[in-house]
Parts: sequence; structure tokens; C-alpha cells
Amino acid sequence: MSTANPAAPQGGEIRSPPTHRPPVCPVCCTHSDSSPKRWFPSSTGIPQVTAVGTFLRQRGKKQCPAWQLGVAGGDAGGAHCWDATAARKRTMKPLKLFGMVVFCGLLSPTQGVLSGLSCAISPRAMQQVLSDAIIQTGLLEKHLQGMALPNIMSDRGLLSSSTIITGLHLERSWLPTLSIALLPGIGMQLVVTVHLDLSGNCLMGILSEVIAISLDVTITSNIKSTSFELGTVHVTVDDCFCILGAVKIKLISGLLSLSVHDMVFSHLTATLPGLLCPVMDAVSEIVNVQLLSTLNVVMPVGLKGMVHYHLVGPPFTSGSSLMMDLDGTVQQMGGSIIPHDSYASTLPPLLDGLLVIILRQSFLSSLLALLLHIQPYTFPCSSEAFSGANQLRDSITDLYPTGCTSCPAASPLSIRVECVGNPILLLEPNKATVELSVLLQVFVKRPDGSVIILLLLKADLSLNVRLSISRGSLMLAFSLSRVSLFLESSDIGISEISNLKPHLTKLLVEIYLPRLNAVAADGIPLPDVFGITLMGAELQILLGLLAISV
Repeated sequence: MSTANPAAPQGGEIRSPPTHRPPVCPVCCTHSDSSPKRWFPSSTGIPQVTAVGTFLRQRGKKQCPAWQLGVAGGDAGGAHCWDATAARKRTMKPLKLFGMVVFCGLLSPTQGVLSGLSCAISPRAMQQVLSDAIIQTGLLEKHLQGMALPNIMSDRGLLSSSTIITGLHLERSWLPTLSIALLPGIGMQLVVTVHLDLSGNCLMGILSEVIAISLDVTITSNIKSTSFELGTVHVTVDDCFCILGAVKIKLISGLLSLSVHDMVFSHLTATLPGLLCPVMDAVSEIVNVQLLSTLNVVMPVGLKGMVHYHLVGPPFTSGSSLMMDLDGTVQQMGGSIIPHDSYASTLPPLLDGLLVIILRQSFLSSLLALLLHIQPYTFPCSSEAFSGANQLRDSITDLYPTGCTSCPAASPLSIRVECVGNPILLLEPNKATVELSVLLQVFVKRPDGSVIILLLLKADLSLNVRLSISRGSLMLAFSLSRVSLFLESSDIGISEISNLKPHLTKLLVEIYLPRLNAVAADGIPLPDVFGITLMGAELQILLGLLAISV
């Protein structure tokens, strides 16, 4: 009685059944070669198949019609089809890691989510990052070595003598390669190809000898995000499948029967997907946790406080990049948080770059409020302190009102500098400036301990900012652009201060700016996004944004 599937074509190339599943490459039931896969009617009416490789999904085993596998009788010595419906329920288990960012395909862009900084990563950068994390570190090889390969036993009803292969194990894995493809609005596809060398003991009848099996295998995983809640990205690993290349089998004696070849090949096609896909799941989990740690990090800002970088929404994919919105909680030592405004903005194009990070003006201002906080300090108005001290003292003396009895004649002057308010960073195309205010108090201390405040001035400063990247931090160097002076009060009645501006400007340049540059020397720490180095990064100052491109 014929077991041929009536739905299978009776000649020509194999065609997939009319479903929406990806094209399925039939399982070989004879031996490997480079010929196209074709049906050849036999005298029994059962289709026979010649195939170059095997396309397998990680599915639950069950008997199936021949057209699903391209295997005679739907089984052919151990090859099985995979039940897509049942397996989908098993493989789409959400992996609720704190993030799982790297392989996330996103539901939609984070529209309406406001953040302090955003970044876009190119597919080329993602491929390099994942290749380093999965292949270069030996992580994949370590997990492949942990595979437990089952014994192979022949079907006594089909073979003239019993054949058993025991102790099958991985000798080595080599020539691994990795590639990724972004699936816009869906997720990311990860493809790993590796050459496997297996060996074991082959018992044919009463003869036992070493068997060596060599094959290439390609493992493909589609990884998608399902939701984002409370800083956690929920993802599913979907549609893991394997493609087996040509399989080479050797015995020490060199006597390899076609039946043994077919038995081994059928066994591998039936068992390897169930071993390799869990390996990729485990590797993906480890790498996701490692890479996510670069996006959820607390970093010190000098000795004044810290910034906590974290995701504010799910990453999302376009055809050209993986994009993420982050924020930075800026906290002073002691617990007080410095707030900042946020607003939506467009990322500049990646072009041929690996990574682009944009930092928004308000977020950078909150960091400067922490970084540039200087405690009030006092110094004598003397030539040892700054070069224009004598000229400043003489100019102040000239401002004493006529007949002032309380004005000190020869008492030494002291100057106190105190920052007021928070600095404000202004970003314009190709220009960065910081506006801040300081109080300048010129006073005399009498022998009895009382203090006469000759002048209390407010100086509004506009500083040019030179930006650069060094050691993973944003470095800032300040120079004075403009000073505006305002008289707040005077205990002796001074009312005109215009003649003091050049001397006080020199004071600020020689005394205040060096202190300001000193406290900013460590820079603003930036997140180490997926370990992508910022060495050689280019800076572009836009309206309200600073773009860092690698």
C-alpha cells in the first residue's frame, strides 16, 4: 500500500505547503550533495529526496506527512517534523530580565517619553558588540561544550546489523560567525553560524571503532519585545531554527555504509535543534544582562554627588538603528535631587557611524549645577593673590564719598566670592555658553571684629565652553566672554562702580575661572552604552542639543 502523500508534488522542485510559515528546507533522507532538492517518483509511489542540507525548527516532535519534511513516509529513520503550534506556546515564554535591551524589537517609538539623553546604535555596531560578547569571550563555545548528545541506535528492522553510537560529544567548535538584522517595529534577528566536530564510539555488529562527524550549523533567533513596565523590558525569544549544512562522517576503517550515514544524519536533524536553541537562549540571557548593566548605572560626579543613568522607555528599532531613550537622575551628596526639564527631539542621522548620543541642554545644566558648585572663599586683596589688586584697591578708595568718616583709610581689603543660583548651559549651533552669577563682597575687618562691607556686587558671567571627550567623560573648559556688574549694597554709600569693571574682570579671570576649571577637571561621566568606546568621538553642537558621534 503506498504511503505517498497525495498533496505532495509528483515531480520537480519541492514546494512548501500553502501556509504563512517561512520557507522550509526539507530534511535529507539519503546523503549530502550540492544538487537541488527534487522529488523522484519510485516504483512504490513513495517520493525519494536528495538534499544539500537541513532546515529545522525547535519544535515538538510528532509524525507528519512527507511533504512537510521531504522524507519518505514522513519519518525516514528518525527524522521528525516539528509541531509549530505547540512549540510556539513553549518558545514564546517571556524573559523578564531587568531590561533585556540588546535583542529587543520594539512595539513602537517612545513617543511622548521625555528624557535627558537618547542614543541610536547602528546594525554594524550591534553586530560587533554581540560578536565580542558571544564569540570572542568564548561564551558560545563554553555553552556548546555543555551539550549532552544522546546515543544513536539503528532501527533493527531496517538495517542488516545493529549499529550503536555511544559517547557522542563535541570535540571542538570553530569558525563561528555572527550577524544581525534589525526588523523595523518588530525586533532583531540574530544569526550564528559555527562548525562543529563531534566524535564517539561506533559499534557495528561486533566491531567497534571511533566515528568522527563534522558539520556546519546556522542558528537563527528572532527576539521581540512585548512590553515595558517600571524600567523592565519584557521580551520573547521566538522562532529559533537551525539550518544544517553538509555533514561529513568518517570511520577509522574508512568503511562507512550509506545506511549508517543516513542514520546519523537523521538523528542529528532530529536532535540538534532541541540542543542548540536552548544554548542560544542561555547565551542571549547572559549577554542581555551584561549589556543592560551599561544602561542602568550610577556614576560619581566629582566629589559632589552622582548621576543615575537608566532607561525611561522600551528601545525601538528602525531599519537603520536601535534607538533608546535614557534619563539621568542628578543627585547631590546627601540625597537632594537636582531636577531638569526634558523635551522630545530628533536624533541626527548615524550615516556611517556606530553610535550617536544626544544630551539635552536642560539635563546638562543640572549636571553643571552639581559639578560647578564651589564653596564660598575669601582672599586678601593683595598683589600676591592677583595681579590687579593694587589698581582695584586704589579705584575703590577713589569711590569713597566726600567726608566719609567710617571709610577705612589704610586697612587691608578682603574679597569674598560666592556662587549664587545654578549655572545655565545654552547650546546654539556650533556654540556652547554657560551663564552663572557670583557675589563679590569687598570688606574691611576692624580691630574690634566688626565688618564694614564696602561693596556687595553681583557679577553675571557669560562663559565660553570648549567641549571634548576624554576617558569616557564630557570635558569642559571655560573662558570668560562677558561680565555684567550690578551694585547690590554698600555700607559707606558707594553708588557708581563702572570704573571697577576692568579690575574685577581681571580678578575673575585670575581667581575664579581657575577654580571653576579645576572643579570641572573630571568632566561629566557618560554611560558606556553597550561597551562602545567613545574614543575619537566627534561633537556637534546643535540648538538645545549636544550630539556625540562615534
